Amino acid sequence: MRQNRWITARLLAMGLMGAMLVAPAAAQFSDSYKFLKAVRDRDGTEVTKVVDQPGSTMINVRGDDGDGALHIVTKRRDATWLTFLLAKGAKPDLRNSDGNTALGIASQIGFAEGVAVLLDRGAGVNIANGQGETPLILAVQARDPGIVRQLLAAGANPALTDRASGMSARDYAVRDRRSAAIVKQIDEARPVKPRGPIAGPKL
Repeated sequence: MRQNRWITARLLAMGLMGAMLVAPAAAQFSDSYKFLKAVRDRDGTEVTKVVDQPGSTMINVRGDDGDGALHIVTKRRDATWLTFLLAKGAKPDLRNSDGNTALGIASQIGFAEGVAVLLDRGAGVNIANGQGETPLILAVQARDPGIVRQLLAAGANPALTDRASGMSARDYAVRDRRSAAIVKQIDEARPVKPRGPIAGPKL
């Protein structure tokens, strides 16, 4: 009988300890969800309240879909919110689950204003995603000479190759007969010291 009581007491104690450990994690998950929902809903009051708390790192949290706040606002082409989040301490080079930075996304979707904002805040112009695709490669694949011009001016390296095919931004431009103007841009670009850190894909 005493042994049964002792076992029961131990199980209860372990259960309480488990609950104590799970509770903070659950609260963190809930807070993360609420924060990213506020970003999606454009709720500036709620977002400001969260990020202005002392020691808060919520601004760089990623959701279940792998996107952080910067990725969310970049995908919706929202330069106002992009500027706001960067001013509040969002990391310009935060990667999502695909390894894409906000600059990579902006370059791929033709969000020129977003590219300008991110470069101005020190975003790494040569940071590749999980496939080794740099923002310049993504812009070339999108046949966007305007974005290509912005990136080259910021020091994008057209010789960096991706992991999928081992091709560089220039290689992709040459292969695409409709991108003759982009090939010319790349060939005429003067070497510029790249802005921000340089990093390859996460392995």
